[in-house]
Amino acid sequence: YTIKKSCSRLDGLTIGFLGDLKYGRTVHSLAFALSNFNPTIYFISPKSLRMPEEDLKELGKKKTKYYEEEDLFKVSRNLDVLYVTRIQKERFLNPEEYHGVKGVYKLDPSFLKHTKPELKILHPLPRVDEINPQLDKAKQSIYFEQAHNGIPVRMALLSMILDGN
Repeated sequence: YTIKKSCSRLDGLTIGFLGDLKYGRTVHSLAFALSNFNPTIYFISPKSLRMPEEDLKELGKKKTKYYEEEDLFKVSRNLDVLYVTRIQKERFLNPEEYHGVKGVYKLDPSFLKHTKPELKILHPLPRVDEINPQLDKAKQSIYFEQAHNGIPVRMALLSMILDGN
């Protein structure tokens, strides 16, 4: 909803998913939902946190264009939307593996020099250190609006489901 509202469309957007793509449930569900709108998707993560192969196969079946990348700056100018996720310590069985990837992506206001001016940055929240709070005031940062919009959207969905019974 927030992407549609802020970009005035869903069809044909170029969307980057950044961070923990292996364990991030929001990334999986949003990628599948957006696959219905002819996107180009960039999955940006360390090798150990790539999007699961079975999810990529499903996107391939839907003929969704996607690319895997480790370097955010290689693709940042292409993006209409950047969906950032935190790397969640609790998902790792091995503390060394977590320490090897924590903090690999950290956005601050200087990042915006490498993007389109109309880029929209989303995040499911809470964040750890992947988005510097100085970025909160940037017009590109719409994650607080995203969080706010989640409440009425969930209320509407629940109402539709419960009214149908």
